[in-house]
Amino acid sequence: MTPSEGISQHLERRRRLAQAMAEGVAVVPTAPERLRNRDTHFPYRFDSHFYYLTGFAEPDAVLVLTASNRSILFCRERNEEREIWDGFRYGPQAARERFAFDEAYPIAALDEKMLELLENQPALHYPVGADAEWDGRAMRWLNAVRAKGRAGIAAPERVQDVRGLIDNLRLVKDAQELALMRRAARIAAAAHRRAMQATQPGRNEYEVEAELLYEFRRSGAQFPAYSPIVAGGANSCVLHYVFNDAPLRDGELLLIDAGCELDGYASDITRTFPVNGRFSAAQREVYEIVAAAQKAAMDKVRPGNAWNEPHEAAVRVLAQGMLDLKLVSGSLDEVLEKEAYKRFYMHRTGHWLGLDVHDAGEYKRAGQWRTLEPGMALTVEPGLYIRAADDVPERLRNIGIRIEDDVVVTRGDCEVITAEAPKGIAEIEALMRDARARD
Repeated sequence: MTPSEGISQHLERRRRLAQAMAEGVAVVPTAPERLRNRDTHFPYRFDSHFYYLTGFAEPDAVLVLTASNRSILFCRERNEEREIWDGFRYGPQAARERFAFDEAYPIAALDEKMLELLENQPALHYPVGADAEWDGRAMRWLNAVRAKGRAGIAAPERVQDVRGLIDNLRLVKDAQELALMRRAARIAAAAHRRAMQATQPGRNEYEVEAELLYEFRRSGAQFPAYSPIVAGGANSCVLHYVFNDAPLRDGELLLIDAGCELDGYASDITRTFPVNGRFSAAQREVYEIVAAAQKAAMDKVRPGNAWNEPHEAAVRVLAQGMLDLKLVSGSLDEVLEKEAYKRFYMHRTGHWLGLDVHDAGEYKRAGQWRTLEPGMALTVEPGLYIRAADDVPERLRNIGIRIEDDVVVTRGDCEVITAEAPKGIAEIEALMRDARARD
C-alpha cells in the first residue's frame, strides 16, 4: 500500500475518535526506534494506534487531535545527510499534504505547541502509564499551563487514557483493513502449504521455519507477525515454544503456529501434521477431536452471540474427547465444572486480530462478555496437549495438536479468511504425498 492510498479511512478514523473524545485534546505518539546492540536498531515497527489514525510509518512522530477534529502531525524534518544514511523522510510539509493533516510541525516544536493547544481545554487524552517518559512530559505540559492561571488561562482538569477510545474503534474492521487481512491470510496459508511440502524426517525445525519466512517475504509481507512456533514431537505440547532447533523424527507430529504481517496487519495460523506425511491412528483420533471442537466454535461465531460462546462450545467437545480417550474420568458435566480439562487444554479458544496479533479491544464490558458484531476479526484455535505422564496412555503421549484459523464475523456464517491452509487429514496427507512424489 502506498502512503497516499487509504487516506479517507484514516480521516474517518480521526473523525470518529474526535467524536468519541467529546472534548479536549488527544496526544498519540508512535513507537520509538530501539537499539538491538550497540549502534544497530531493531527493524522499525510503528505504534498500532498511531498508524491506525494516520497511516504514517516514520518514527519520531506524534498525532495531536482536538475534539473539533483538528489534526496536527509532529514529525522529523527533512535532513539531506540523514537521508543519505537512513533513507527518505517526508518532513512536515509533505507529510501534511500526503496524509491530509490540518497542520504539521517539526517534532522539536511539540512541547512549545502543546502549551498553546492545552490552554482552556477541559481534558488531555494520551496513553496514560504506557511510558514513564511520556507521563512525565504530559505532567510538565499541564504544570506549565497551570502556571498561567493568573493570566486567566485554565489547564485541563481531566486526564484520560486515550487507548480505550481507540481500542473500541479498532474492534470493528473497515473494508480497507479486511482487504489487507485477507491478503495477509493468503500469504500465510501459502507459507503453511510450503512448510508441509518441505517437511520430512531428518530435517530440523529451523529448516521448516526458513521455508515459512521465505514465503512470507517473497509474497510481500514485511515481517512475521510474531516469532514462529515450529514444534516437533514433545515440543508441540509447549504452547509458546520458539527455539525451533530440534530434529524432526519419523512418527511424530509437527505443530506450526506462524503468521505474517502485511502493511501492519497480522495473520495467525496453526496447523499440525505428521512429519512423515501420514497420521497414525492415535494422532488421527486426537486430530479429529480438535477439528470437531474448532467447527463447534466457528458455528458460534455469529452476530449477537457473546464472545465466550465459541470457547464454551469448543471446550465441551474437547472435554468429551478427553473422556473418550480416557484422559479424564467422570461425567462430562463434572469435567466441565471441575475444569479437569485444563490439564490438556489450558488456553482460550481465540483472540481479537488486526494491527496486533492479539488485537485491541475488550473481551468484557461491565462484567458481560462482549457481543460479536459484523466486521470483528478473531482467531479460533482449540487444541489438545497430551504431555507424557504415567497416567497417560502410551499411544497418546507427546501428541500436541492445535488448529487455528482467522475468521471475520459476518451477518451469517463467519468468513474463514485462512481457509487456503490445508486442514483436513486427507488434504494434508495428499499434499505431502504429492510433494514427496515430486522429490
